[in-house]
Amino acid sequence: MARYRPGPGMLVAAAFIGPGTVTACSVAGVGFGMTLLWALVFAGIATIILQYTAARIAVLRGQGLAEAMVGSIAARPAKIALAVLIVIALALGNAAYESGNIGGAALGLSALGWDAAPRPALLIGLVAASLLALGNVRWLMRLLLGLVMLMSVAFLIACIAVRPDLGELARGLIPSIPDQGLFTAIALIGTTIVPYNLFLHAAAARERWSPQENPAEMRLETIVSIGIGALVSIAILVTAAASGVGGDISNAADIARQVEPVYGPLARYAIGLGLFGAGLTSAVTAPMATGYILSELWPGGDPRRIVFRITATLIVLIGTVVAATGTDLVGIILVAQVANGLLLPLVAGVLVWMAHRSPDTGRALAWSAALVWLICLLLGTRLVLRALGVWP
Repeated sequence: MARYRPGPGMLVAAAFIGPGTVTACSVAGVGFGMTLLWALVFAGIATIILQYTAARIAVLRGQGLAEAMVGSIAARPAKIALAVLIVIALALGNAAYESGNIGGAALGLSALGWDAAPRPALLIGLVAASLLALGNVRWLMRLLLGLVMLMSVAFLIACIAVRPDLGELARGLIPSIPDQGLFTAIALIGTTIVPYNLFLHAAAARERWSPQENPAEMRLETIVSIGIGALVSIAILVTAAASGVGGDISNAADIARQVEPVYGPLARYAIGLGLFGAGLTSAVTAPMATGYILSELWPGGDPRRIVFRITATLIVLIGTVVAATGTDLVGIILVAQVANGLLLPLVAGVLVWMAHRSPDTGRALAWSAALVWLICLLLGTRLVLRALGVWP
């Protein structure tokens, strides 16, 4: 019988419980109540399906996801085209996401009393780049994961303490998109189903499990770990909707107002530390994922390590510059989430195609992933068409 042991799935959960999740869920709860709760439930289920599909393919093939994707195509021109597409799409997406990570950590510092921008963003970028250059971040990741988990527990407690209306909560599970709510719905999905997490999870799962092992443990670990992360996201949205604080979300103090009825003056520090920890953790993992992708596609040999570090450092640099310009940080985070939501159909589409070509992944899993991909594609298409004025 499979036994749950936290592993790669928990890394994914920690990665998507970042400043983007806190901000997007807070904005959704304050602006639309519990109307968009269904989007988070869908995103949680979809994340479990896609992440497990990516991990299973990587374990069976003994390759990283990027390498497996390109290796699954026979024609050389098509291989090159797919490799270029993956690198460009993920690099651009992670660059946007990185600015949101650094911006979110800067929001956390502002809640703790350091408002002298752009120095917080520059400091965070410097720390992230230094950690990537040194190559040993495990001890820091554990510390920051602890901070994120503390914030998660705080929101779960707050969610219960604000006593949400159960009827309103149930109505929020019925899919509907309110006026002006499509952008936020895509952001909620994009902050949970993060494309780069597919590559991180695949790499970690390949190291944790072998092709000969029973996949039941990997499946259980993925379901439980990512399920915990999804539950935290739901708690943040429900807390924001039920707290009744209202108003706009433009800084960390606005986010902290959601939990003030429960934690009083300590709310500011709880949110500040949580955002800083979540932002800095993600500011390391996003460039790491980009570095892994490019190094997996690079010809073998020592240059892979150099390519990894150069790529990761470049992503940190871009994110730092954007976050340090004084641009609205909450806006940056939301745009990054929407970029993820639009990028997702591309990456998930190739993943689904690979799952259908590999019978060892299981037909039920392959068809489930295909359904998730279709829904994400429809939502992303609707957002683009609406932006162009084609869709009402």
